[in-house]
Amino acid sequence: MGRMSRALVALLALIATVCGGTRVDLATEDRRPVAIRTDEGTIDLTVLVADDADERRTGLMGRETLEPVDGMAFVYAEPTEGSFWMKDTLIPLSIAFWDDRGRIVEILDMDPCEAEPCPSYGPGVAFVGALELAQGAFEEHGIEVGDRVELAESPS
Repeated sequence: MGRMSRALVALLALIATVCGGTRVDLATEDRRPVAIRTDEGTIDLTVLVADDADERRTGLMGRETLEPVDGMAFVYAEPTEGSFWMKDTLIPLSIAFWDDRGRIVEILDMDPCEAEPCPSYGPGVAFVGALELAQGAFEEHGIEVGDRVELAESPS
């Protein structure tokens, strides 16, 4: 490993320690393609995937950008009626919730929250997944309630 690589690894470790985050190492994060089928065509994105309790709890907290991904998908083994909040999340986001048929049941805008009490955001119905993108991205792509989400399976 060259000096630059070691320096980058050390810098990332320092940032993680200072921020106190439990975020997964960028090199090992689960990134997957997601296709959103609309009446106008298919929108192809690349997202991080949070599919266990720790990853879902941390989500996009502390991130200043979404690059090199378009967002984060939160995946549940069983339908849930939970909600999301924006505590310590720095980026304004929009969230789309989908049901067990892959159909988007709700899309909401969420603003960063620095101090409690932070509002919670939920669809009011059971869902098996939620997709967070930069605020306004669903509207910009013409994605609406009723469109379908297809998240690629984990490569492992």
